Amino acid sequence: MYSIRLFISACISLLAGVLLTGSALAQKPAYTHADTLRGSITPERSWWNVLYYAITVKPDEGSKTITGKNSLRYQVTQANKGRKMQLDLQKPLVIDSVLWDGIQRVPFEKEGNAWHVWMPEQQKGSIHRVDIYYGGKVHEAIRPPWDGGWVWGKDSLGRPYMTVACQGLGASIWYPCKDHQSDEPDSGASLTMIVPDSLVAVGNGRLQHKQSNGDGTTTYTWAVVNPISNYCIIPYIGKYVNFSEVYNGEKGPLSVNYWVLDYNQARAKEYMPTQVHNMLKSFEYWMGPYPFYEDGYQLIDASHTGMEHQSAVSYGNRYAFGYRGRDQSNSGLGLKFDFIIIHESGHEWFGNNITTNDLADMWVHESFTNYSETLFADYIFGEEAGNAYNYGIRAGIRNDAPIIPVYGVNAQGSGDMYPKGGNMLHTIRHGMGNDSLFRSIIRGLNSTFYHTTVNAADIENYISKRAGFDYSKVFSQYLLTTQIPRFEYYFSADKKQVSYRYANCIKGFTMPLLLQQAGVKIKLIPADSWKSQPVNSEQAALFTPDAIQKMYYLKVVEGAQ
Repeated sequence: MYSIRLFISACISLLAGVLLTGSALAQKPAYTHADTLRGSITPERSWWNVLYYAITVKPDEGSKTITGKNSLRYQVTQANKGRKMQLDLQKPLVIDSVLWDGIQRVPFEKEGNAWHVWMPEQQKGSIHRVDIYYGGKVHEAIRPPWDGGWVWGKDSLGRPYMTVACQGLGASIWYPCKDHQSDEPDSGASLTMIVPDSLVAVGNGRLQHKQSNGDGTTTYTWAVVNPISNYCIIPYIGKYVNFSEVYNGEKGPLSVNYWVLDYNQARAKEYMPTQVHNMLKSFEYWMGPYPFYEDGYQLIDASHTGMEHQSAVSYGNRYAFGYRGRDQSNSGLGLKFDFIIIHESGHEWFGNNITTNDLADMWVHESFTNYSETLFADYIFGEEAGNAYNYGIRAGIRNDAPIIPVYGVNAQGSGDMYPKGGNMLHTIRHGMGNDSLFRSIIRGLNSTFYHTTVNAADIENYISKRAGFDYSKVFSQYLLTTQIPRFEYYFSADKKQVSYRYANCIKGFTMPLLLQQAGVKIKLIPADSWKSQPVNSEQAALFTPDAIQKMYYLKVVEGAQ
């Protein structure tokens, strides 16, 4: 996402601490009870499943306050005899009252940002609703989207321009919910916004209702029918105008809507559709059909850089190629497409379609979406362009901390989950040496885990099973350590045999290497102990450190013995 650039200096999971060998361990951060309440499935969260959110919000720009209501429909998954329900709403917002099933006020108590609601006895399988009324000052984002919160902005003409960015920080920064990635509302969500008549309110999915209230305000209701992550439900409020089209996609007609500030309309019409068409063509080829045909696809002007809000992607890249005019790959390729449109839309497949249960597994969102940029370059500009782009972004890898941090505390790992994760996937792809298989795996992930939440192990095991090779040590190496594996090799005196191994790696690390050029190839499966195999002169010529390093995220050492 570059939606939250996660340059956290030292987040290390307990598992990483076991697997890290030969590299310095960063200090484990201290986590609190509040972190556990936020990041784990507590007893007060475990007995119920969210079915639907119906959120209503009325912002007041002058006082920087909001008033709102969330009608939360849920199903009881465990027999509940007077259990408490944990709702989440972050200060300075407060819950005023909670109504159960529309008839009964229920008491609640506050514990930090967790609100424990005392519930009547309910039967397993029964479906109920809580109406949560809330309001007050809302946490303001100072530098969105890098820090989250409500964005009280102005457009270039000084008119109100409001939205929210809250991934990681959590949707509970602006509305009460079950703020855990593992529980998406099964039947979707609606967002009702009451705004001044002079403004337009846009939300996720499709516009359901618009009504002038006769008091200087207008009410807009938007809704999605698909499951959606809490942090993806977002209001956009400003001087918007709309233009739309129907894209003939893999699953048929797809509604595509562009919501832009009125003064951006002319350049948006000229600029945006081509980028969106190229994105949809390449991503549907590599990753499968766009996952939310029922809700459509929207690209919406935003005051910040951009975020992957489901079916309502925010855009703030100034209508220019690259990332705000910069090529993060330093290859020239990054200036041939609009980074934000491509990257944030890639999250519709990884992040929105496939969502991780724990924020610690955010690499599944970010590594695959980072790699979607390479897949895009490959599809639009050719295979060598994809290779060059992927190699170029490697310069952004810091190896400052492992990518996977501690589970259960809403912890975020190293920002290396972007370029290092993307290079890990490119390394795996080259080792397979079979793009038809690799493509079927990427598409298979999106169909097998369609509209579901997953653990990282689900993704890792699926790839290994489909590829016919156990990649568990590969994932552990790149995700749980900061070590760059070293591929060492040497030839016999007559150059008819090559010996090789991996070093600077975890015990048991093994990963296929396929070296090929102009019809000549050799397949190796090095491990952390020496192996040997015969080679001919043409195969020996394939052992070029620079060429190997450009295809695989390794350090290559020739002549080591």
